[in-house]
Amino acid sequence: MGDTAADRPSSKVARLLEEYDLDGLGADLEARWTGDGIDRMSLRDLAEFFNKRLLEQALLDAGMSSLESDLDGTYQHLTGEDVSTGVRTEARSRLERHGIDVDALESDFVTYQAIRSYLKEWRGAEYEGVSDTEKLEKDLETIQRLLTRTHSVAEHRIELLRDTDRLALERFEVLLDAQALCQECGTQYSLAELFERGGCDCVKG
Repeated sequence: MGDTAADRPSSKVARLLEEYDLDGLGADLEARWTGDGIDRMSLRDLAEFFNKRLLEQALLDAGMSSLESDLDGTYQHLTGEDVSTGVRTEARSRLERHGIDVDALESDFVTYQAIRSYLKEWRGAEYEGVSDTEKLEKDLETIQRLLTRTHSVAEHRIELLRDTDRLALERFEVLLDAQALCQECGTQYSLAELFERGGCDCVKG
């Protein structure tokens, strides 16, 4: 059986590429994900990149090309978690005055999971870089080295201050422990535990 669109799983991203007439963007997404170096983009970054392309096309179709330079700001006003209700309402009203169905547009915005499904299952793309496990281990090692260095510097400085009579202190111990607090559910983890678990249970579901 050939590798045709009918053979592939359904894909929201593939459907939107066709509906918004975004020829070439699919290949661009794949290149940005599988590339090496500083130009490579994560799945989360690609989801935002894709959503901005949808917004940009909606603006152009509505004759709002003058707003193209403010694409990032408009997207932030629509989706940013720290945007006030007034700013969000004004952004939506401005788009609606130009005939854009904002509710429909926002429902078209995709998550990083949709991007991953499109790239891996629809396009058959694979990223050959370090595995998720290797990346987590490497970053944890980097953080731990920085903590060790910070501990050593703090201990040395305190000793100098004590020995030059600038700090009243006898025996002491420097305690340094980095913790991560999930602001969604309030669970606190050591960094090693968080990395080993692969995230917080409330997000992983």
